[in-house]
Amino acid sequence: MKTDSARLSEIFRAFLFAGLTSFGGPIAHLAYFRAEFVQKRKWLSEADYADLVALCQFLPGPASSQVGFALGLQRGGLLGACIAWATFTLPAALVLMLFALGASELNGLYGEGLIHGLKLVAVAVVAQAVWSMGRTLCPDIQRISIALAAIATVILLPTAIGQLGAILLGALSGFLFCRSTNINTLGQLRFPVKRFLATICLILFFVLLFGLPVLTNFFPVQTFALFDAFYRTGALVFGGGHVVLPLLEARTVATGWVNADDFLAGYGAAQAIPGPLFTFAAYLGMVMQPEPKGLLGALICLMGIFLPGMLLVLGVLPFWDNLRRNPKMQRIMAGANAAVVGILAAALYHPLWISAIFSARDFALACAAFALLTLGKAAPWKVVIFTAAVSVMAQSLG
Repeated sequence: MKTDSARLSEIFRAFLFAGLTSFGGPIAHLAYFRAEFVQKRKWLSEADYADLVALCQFLPGPASSQVGFALGLQRGGLLGACIAWATFTLPAALVLMLFALGASELNGLYGEGLIHGLKLVAVAVVAQAVWSMGRTLCPDIQRISIALAAIATVILLPTAIGQLGAILLGALSGFLFCRSTNINTLGQLRFPVKRFLATICLILFFVLLFGLPVLTNFFPVQTFALFDAFYRTGALVFGGGHVVLPLLEARTVATGWVNADDFLAGYGAAQAIPGPLFTFAAYLGMVMQPEPKGLLGALICLMGIFLPGMLLVLGVLPFWDNLRRNPKMQRIMAGANAAVVGILAAALYHPLWISAIFSARDFALACAAFALLTLGKAAPWKVVIFTAAVSVMAQSLG
């Protein structure tokens, strides 16, 4: 038997390696975790891993980070969970923070070409996400209709309220109309989480979700407003990954906290690095206009966006088996996920398309990047390098 220190050291090494090498987004992260922790290290069975992935895809938040957090929890308790999250997340966050420091120096012809190339990458990546998620989450006329209604909702109400309303409307529509939805129920989760601790985490999740806006209203301090904005984003992002884009845009660009060009350039840069996409929050904290910004802003944004997902994992684990077998809950989540596809499709047009596609050349380069991702199955970081290089060349040629 390994000692506690040996287990924690093993968690540190395994997740640090994942944080430094796991390119490709949440699906690739989940495949890496399966190969490393199920097949190689035998930390848990295939059935238990499938069950854990189902839980984290069911909950709002960054699915791959939640799975990593839970794997650390299973192996090393709460300390192991924190080590797994930190070593998987912080490498990407540090790279994006360094990019934020250097982005302001990217002036002139070549710098403008690079920034524009990153924007075009963002268009291609989100288009790929809409395409793949639409095929999976909107397979019938009921869920296609929910996605279209979500697009209309966020267009008519282009704020965070509109996005929340679209998700709630989707959940209600799913409950009423998605009668044929089933979630695979293979294994049974066995993790060291007491029901008392789980209940405390759930209470804390909802206290922060509903209490932070009240606190911000009575004490209009930017630090509270910043943490509230990123906490609510992390608490309401169903689908994870690229779905975070429209919510963050509504809470940072629409409020004037972050310049639209800086936002899209950072989002494009986030495609080129390993680790979770939610670390984009650290970049936004660095380039924020009002104080707190810089290192403090990055830490506030990073903790705010990741905290709700981790609280939910701890809070739901002991109750998951009963919850996921409830047909009503399955229908609600089917509708909410379809609405997420609609929200992401609307974001593909605004802010991405209208901020990046200005000419036939831009359109052609974005289409080429999309083809490389979907048909060529190219790694996103390779597509980032290709698109940025072509954009710089095109900018230099005029």
